[in-house]
Amino acid sequence: MILVTGGAGFIGSHTVRALHEAGEQCVLLQRRAPVLPPHLADVPAAMARGDVADLDSLRAVGRRNTITGIVHLAITPPWSVGDDDEIGAAGRALDGFLNTVRVAKEWGVRRVVVASTIGVYGGVTAGGALGEDLPLPMRHLHAIPTLKKIIELLAGQLAAESGIEIVSARVSGTWGPGGHLPDPFFPAPSLAHAAAGRTTPDLSGLAHQPYAEDSLDLCYVKDTGRALALLQLTPRLRHTTYNVGSGRATSNAEVIAALAATEPGFRTELPSRDTPAPRQWLDTSRLREDTGFTPKYDTAAAAADYVAWLRAGNGR
Repeated sequence: MILVTGGAGFIGSHTVRALHEAGEQCVLLQRRAPVLPPHLADVPAAMARGDVADLDSLRAVGRRNTITGIVHLAITPPWSVGDDDEIGAAGRALDGFLNTVRVAKEWGVRRVVVASTIGVYGGVTAGGALGEDLPLPMRHLHAIPTLKKIIELLAGQLAAESGIEIVSARVSGTWGPGGHLPDPFFPAPSLAHAAAGRTTPDLSGLAHQPYAEDSLDLCYVKDTGRALALLQLTPRLRHTTYNVGSGRATSNAEVIAALAATEPGFRTELPSRDTPAPRQWLDTSRLREDTGFTPKYDTAAAAADYVAWLRAGNGR
């Protein structure tokens, strides 16, 4: 069985479905009450309640199930704790990763896939493809990429010393069913909800003003989940770090056009920058060559699928 921490969450639930479709059984670990999400009702997955920062609750999962692989998506981030204990929250996030590797060693797990982020490339100013061997800026820009860079470095050390294969997956901007609303970093989910509801987009929850030309590697969550499943299941991987994304830059204007094609009544405009930022995207050559992954959803297909899911009464 594959343990997916955070398996009932946004990317986690789609990873579980992809693993199920590949013939694998999964255990979903959640801090909240262990109830299978409605959109996984047809997937025979087991639920376990526990916290990756609590070693005993992790070990209990292994006593009840034979775990052969782990996809670690449940990382307690410092900004989500409302008690102003930033140091304690960061420690719990690191404890969660270390505990996951600890039980992997105890259980004889062959491979642990750990979610990292496209945000580790923050501060790279050149346009074009972002490859895994690109030197990363080490200054602090935001809690998420800072934490992920630390965990990537620890993953390399622990893999070398423990013999466990630890794979870091640098996940791109991801949107689709079950996604965050608002996503603070890019407007695509808010735009999709507005198109489905035939309303004006509320972009007030974004960390920064979005512009029409702004772009990023935007990947539909069903593709993201499938890529993570492939990184867990592919028999041999030649690298320890993989970009997970669409391999192309998608602008906010392109997202709006795709949503308008799906919902002709949807109209919205974003301001233009005086000087557009360089277009960047993830180089996904490694992922494609080692796992055979190619995205199934372009922007138009993603927009149509997401709007249809929202109109069916989901995500409200």
